[in-house]
Amino acid sequence: MTSNNRTGARILVDQLVAQGVRHVFCVPGESYLSVLDAFYDADIEVTVCRQEAGAVMMADASARLTGRPGIVFVTRGPGATNASPGIHIAEHDSSPVILFIGQVQRDALERGAFQEMDYRAVYGSFAKWVVEIHDAARIPEFVSRAFHTAMQGRPGPVVIALPEDMQNDRAGVADALRVEPAVTWPGQTQMAELQKLIWAAERPLVILGGSGWSAAARASVQRFAERFDLPVACSFRRLALFDGDHPNFAGELALGMNPKLRARVESADLVLLVGGRMAEIPSQGYELFDIPTPRQKLVHVHAGAEELGRVYHPALAIHASPTAFAAALESLQPPNAIKWSAATRAANADYRVFSDTAPENPGPVQLGEIMLWLRERLPPDAIIANGAGNYTIWIGRFLRFRRYGTQLGPVSGSMGFGLPAAVGAKRLHPERMVVAFAGDGCFLMNGQEFATAVQYDLPIVVIVIDNGNYGTIRMHQERRFPGRVSATALRNPDFAALARAYGGHGETVERTEEFAPAFERAVATGLPSIIHVKVATDASTPTASLTQLRASALAAKK
Repeated sequence: MTSNNRTGARILVDQLVAQGVRHVFCVPGESYLSVLDAFYDADIEVTVCRQEAGAVMMADASARLTGRPGIVFVTRGPGATNASPGIHIAEHDSSPVILFIGQVQRDALERGAFQEMDYRAVYGSFAKWVVEIHDAARIPEFVSRAFHTAMQGRPGPVVIALPEDMQNDRAGVADALRVEPAVTWPGQTQMAELQKLIWAAERPLVILGGSGWSAAARASVQRFAERFDLPVACSFRRLALFDGDHPNFAGELALGMNPKLRARVESADLVLLVGGRMAEIPSQGYELFDIPTPRQKLVHVHAGAEELGRVYHPALAIHASPTAFAAALESLQPPNAIKWSAATRAANADYRVFSDTAPENPGPVQLGEIMLWLRERLPPDAIIANGAGNYTIWIGRFLRFRRYGTQLGPVSGSMGFGLPAAVGAKRLHPERMVVAFAGDGCFLMNGQEFATAVQYDLPIVVIVIDNGNYGTIRMHQERRFPGRVSATALRNPDFAALARAYGGHGETVERTEEFAPAFERAVATGLPSIIHVKVATDASTPTASLTQLRASALAAKK
């Protein structure tokens, strides 16, 4: 035995320290008590959460903000199944998350022991890698591989099961070296071909998406867009990849997309898609690009080779990470005469009209006006988190994300993400303002994590948009089955009173003019706060009320 003889639990925690982990999120369980004990002596901040899904979402937020894997620990059985929504989000959003799950002891496996599960079977379809460690001496090997797997190619989640008795085994084994992901660089031939395609284009457009970016990569792409005077759009919930106030910005490919941006994508003769997959939402139901061969010349840049040609056959496929591709853009030279500058100005003008014009929605609370006020009030480095629901359409349309790492939103459309993501962000960046948006249904998916914010003195501001129903589902209901309202109405608590019950600050807003002073009071308290914004049930999207949707659907049936 060597001098570094340790328990498996200690070896594991030491590997996290060696990988630079400084924050871990968890819900405690008896299946990994030895690991919890090892954390007692480690220089790692452990955030105790109230439910496993929220814990994984906090780790996901950490991954998005740092580029390194977010780390989360949960217990076996119910803890593991509760964690699954967060892993599904990480898979869809390409977030590097590593989930450690306690497992029954090895001599009880395959007996249907208390809370036993086959984690390979449970997580095998939506994690990049699932493994169970039976030998404490192999922990450094498996943790190293987990970090490589989570970060390389298309990033994503890894799941590691830890049998309870293995955590107490002793082994003398060296720590693994810190993992730095292998970066895939574009070839010179590909970059030369890209320059030719741009020079030959009449109506080019750049679309940014996906994960694996950095502030430096974002800055490189912005310089490229400026040198070539290209219009730049962002994919669904990836608005922080380009300065929303930049004169080259064209908007977001999202729910409630600007019709003029849609027309611009459809009429483009060259589309440079960097990092994104152009999945169902940004592609507007797979309608913007023909499958398998788009009518636009598509240059697809992606870190995962398996994504290139998976849905769309590109004119030029570039297997490269966003950071490497962005650096390579510095070598490209713009044409002597840029033919599309007027189109770039028009794209930005169309975006500004769309983003500056707040249509009136039913009721005394106007969400567009509130978003426009927040756009002027929030610091440029404020982190905005949200879950899913029609309320998010106002966020994407009216707020402007000026800096990298300021947006946390699930492309998977998972409700309940905003609050735990905000808690995770504030845990990492206590100096920055963090605002979470949630619908009334969305908030109560993971609203218990407000207690975590209170426990750790994290003064986030949670804006709950309450329209008394599952708004997105009601919208679809009115479109398909007008007037036949079923299973979408909600009777909600007093969310401001709930905030005070948890030990935070609560405000109620029933008119537009009440919002600004309520927000300022919330910030001034220095407490975690909930602003309960009561919106008319009829307010569905910025462009249509439920009444209008019902009338349109009924007219179509005649």
